[in-house]
Amino acid sequence: MSDESQNLIAEIEEQERRLVFTHFDEADAWALGCLLVNLATERRLPVAVDLRRGQQQLFHAGLPGSTADNDSWIERKVRVVYRFAASSYLVGRRLAAKGQSLDESMGTDPALFAAHGGAFPVRVPGVGVVGVVTVSGLPQAEDHALVVEALETFLED
Repeated sequence: MSDESQNLIAEIEEQERRLVFTHFDEADAWALGCLLVNLATERRLPVAVDLRRGQQQLFHAGLPGSTADNDSWIERKVRVVYRFAASSYLVGRRLAAKGQSLDESMGTDPALFAAHGGAFPVRVPGVGVVGVVTVSGLPQAEDHALVVEALETFLED
């Protein structure tokens, strides 16, 4: 594993340790979703934004330039977070560092799971992963970075 790969994995792991909620309800999903939409709108980013708690979709928006394909990517990324209790980007980077991919050999169907950046776990101490925040429409590192930026802003308030 290259130093660059190790450093990226360590950075994402640190983000996941740091970006933890005390609770997550409908009002939180609405506020965080609106924050993500505002960031993306200001930058004219062609993304879809999705927030879930368990299996319930609490917020979804498709911005200009996004397509139904982004919704499909969201579904696939969300499944990765729930299956592995880690961000879709972290799962993908860990696999890539080992020369592996998320496929049938791991018991996952690539049509249903995507280990590409953009889905981030909503984690509550003492409970675990209770939801997922997802962005789709940009290159995977940028999808992930937009979610992290919004979470940092949201959680510091």
